[in-house]
Amino acid sequence: MAKFQGVDYLNADTLLSEDEILVRTTVRAFVDDQVLPVIEQHYRAGTFPAGLIEKMADLGLFGATLPEEYGCAGMNNVAYGLAMQELERGDSAIRSFASVQSALVMYPIFAYGSEEQKKHWLPLLASGKRIGCFGLTEPDYGSNPGGMITRAEKVADGYRLNGAKMWITNGTVADVAVVWAKLDGVVRGFLVEKGTKGFSAPEMKGKHSLRASVTSELVFEDAVIPADNILPNGSGLRLPLSCLSQARYGIAWGAIGAAMACYHAALTYAQSRVQFTKPIAGYQLTQAKLVEMLNEITKAQLLCVQLGRLKDAGTVRFQQISLAKRNNVYHALQIAREARSILGANGILDEYPVMRHAANLESVITYEGTHEMHSLIVGEDITGLAAFT
Repeated sequence: MAKFQGVDYLNADTLLSEDEILVRTTVRAFVDDQVLPVIEQHYRAGTFPAGLIEKMADLGLFGATLPEEYGCAGMNNVAYGLAMQELERGDSAIRSFASVQSALVMYPIFAYGSEEQKKHWLPLLASGKRIGCFGLTEPDYGSNPGGMITRAEKVADGYRLNGAKMWITNGTVADVAVVWAKLDGVVRGFLVEKGTKGFSAPEMKGKHSLRASVTSELVFEDAVIPADNILPNGSGLRLPLSCLSQARYGIAWGAIGAAMACYHAALTYAQSRVQFTKPIAGYQLTQAKLVEMLNEITKAQLLCVQLGRLKDAGTVRFQQISLAKRNNVYHALQIAREARSILGANGILDEYPVMRHAANLESVITYEGTHEMHSLIVGEDITGLAAFT
């Protein structure tokens, strides 16, 4: 298949700075050289390519938008988004790893942790020397995180945690878990370190999606953590939800990468696959499919650039992020399905990335807020009426 050259039908690169384009170019080369040669074998085996962690850290991809004083890259949000786009062009698992490390572990420590917690954990996480995970979703509470039953109790030597979390990216391999639990009925954040007595993180097996990602349960059975491991600055459900907004922003960009990969595979295949008298790209139905793909990729690109500018200006609203996550992932999944149809039977082979992206996107459209929940978030925003219950 021809080397990926990017997809930019409306010259959206003119909206980007030189630094932003440099970040994208650098991460694009990393994906081409380091991710694509190994991702299919890891997807087949159901393993995460751990050898990429240090290399991603060297590129400054963990906590990329956080201040340099904590060992982070200090990128703006558009540059970070472009990096997530390219990582997901490789595979959703690679972008998920970086998203969790950045938006769901480093961000809450930065935003709600003590200065001591920030100075200790952020450089370690930015360098990839430590891995983190985020524990919010529970077996019976996904779209309704406020119903969580995980509890924290103040005890003489710290806090005792009891409960369980489910669908946790990086959980089994994480050195620290940012865990949300109710303390006296109020949601608080806790840093639970690997090896804590009463804490286990078994890996979940049997996935047909995100196979190159580590997905785990977190189980707390009278797990006692030190008093200094509570996040001291803030309380309530708004804290973990603010972290989800950070992650959803990266997902909106990442979905464009998956869509680009599928479009590129379908276009190059259609240009070379001859049926009857000419390449199938010369037939009207195939062209209509390709144009629809390009159309949605282009709209998603423009949406995310504007969203990134709002985020950099500090004026973005979480409902706007929901709109982007909802739109981009939905259309990326449709693009993956259409690409598979253009490739015909070859579309199910791992010689092409299409089926892998399609399977991954079935998870991406569900996690960090389902498509339906984001519809309700935006619906409440435009009507003033909540429809969650």
